[in-house]
Amino acid sequence: MACCLIGCGSNQGARREQLDRAIELLGVMPGITMRAVSRHRETRPIGGPPDQAPFLNGACLIDTELGPRELLGVLAAVENTLHRDRTERWGPRTLDLDILLYDQLVLDNEVVDGSALTIPHPRMTTRRFVLEPAVEIAPDLRHPLSRCSLTDLLDNISQAHLHVAIVGAPGSGAAEVADAVADATLARLVQAPAALPWRRSTELPDGGTSDAAWSTALSACARPLERATWPDDPHGTVADYWLGSHLVAAEDTLSPAALGRYAAEHMAVTAKTVTPHVAIMLRASPETLADRAADSSSTIDAGMQANHGADLVRLQDLLLTRLRCGKQAGDRGPHAVVVVAADDLSRAIDEAIAAVEAAG
Repeated sequence: MACCLIGCGSNQGARREQLDRAIELLGVMPGITMRAVSRHRETRPIGGPPDQAPFLNGACLIDTELGPRELLGVLAAVENTLHRDRTERWGPRTLDLDILLYDQLVLDNEVVDGSALTIPHPRMTTRRFVLEPAVEIAPDLRHPLSRCSLTDLLDNISQAHLHVAIVGAPGSGAAEVADAVADATLARLVQAPAALPWRRSTELPDGGTSDAAWSTALSACARPLERATWPDDPHGTVADYWLGSHLVAAEDTLSPAALGRYAAEHMAVTAKTVTPHVAIMLRASPETLADRAADSSSTIDAGMQANHGADLVRLQDLLLTRLRCGKQAGDRGPHAVVVVAADDLSRAIDEAIAAVEAAG
C-alpha cells in the first residue's frame, strides 16, 4: 500500500458540493482507502486569466494499491464523472484533482497517456493553498526532494521576509526573471555584483589560495545577503543568483587542491548569509543558453564566451541536481525548489511570479 496526498480544487459551479462528491467517489474506488480529508479553504486565483472567481482548495490522504499511473487514471475518471470543465492552463475549473505525493516516489516528466507526470507535484512547495490543507491532515509527511516535512515546507514560505533566488546557468535569463518578479511582488531586487568565474584559471602555481577571481566573486555576491544587514520588511528579497551556484561551478572547474581550499572558504562566507527560502531554477535548451550567453557579455565572464551550449547545459544540470538533493557541505539548500522552462522568457516570468505569489 502506498500513502498518497491528493490536492483538490474548484472555482466554478457548486464548488463545495463538487469537492465533497469527488472525495466521496474517490473513497469508494477499488484499491483506495480514504484516511483523512482536510477542510476546504477559499483562496485567490494564482496566475491564469484575470477576474477568476476564488477557489476552494483542500487535500485528502489515501492509502492505495494502485500504481501512480493507475491512480492518475482514477483521478481523471472522477473528474470526468463530475463533468470537469477546464479550457486553459491555470484557468477556471469545476474540479481539479492532483497527485501531490506518492510515498517517497520521484518521477520527472514521465509521459502517461500523452501527459507528463511529475511526482512530487512540481509547484507544491511554494503553494500555500496546497500546503495549508496538507499540513492539517499530514503535518509530518515528508517531501522526498526537500527531505523535510510538510510542516517545515509551510514554515519555510511563512517567513517575515522571504528570500527568493532565481537560479540558472549563464544565459538562462535569471537577471530578467528576477527583475520582473521583484517588480510584480514589490520585493527588494539583488543583482549579482560579480560574474560567475566559470571556466577560468584553476590551480595557482605557488600552491597558495584558490584563484583570486573565485574569492573576489564570492565575497562580492555574499555581501548583499549577509544576515547582519538582512531587512525585515514583508515584501521579501529576490536575487538573480544563488551562492550555491559558485560552489557547483567551482567543482566543475577547479583542480582538487584548489577546490578544497575554495570549498572551505565558501562554507565560511555563506555561513554569514541568508539561505534562500525558495529557489526558482530556470532550465533552458542548449541552443537558448548558447545564444543568450553570446548576447550577454556584460553579465557573463569573458572566459566562457566561446563555450558551447552543451557545456552550459552541463552546468545547468549540475545546478539542478544540487538544488534537488538538499544538504551539501554542511549547509542546507532551499527547501522549496521550482523548476521553470526558460526558453520562452515571457512564460518563465509568468511561472516565476505565480510561484512567489502562491507563497503569500
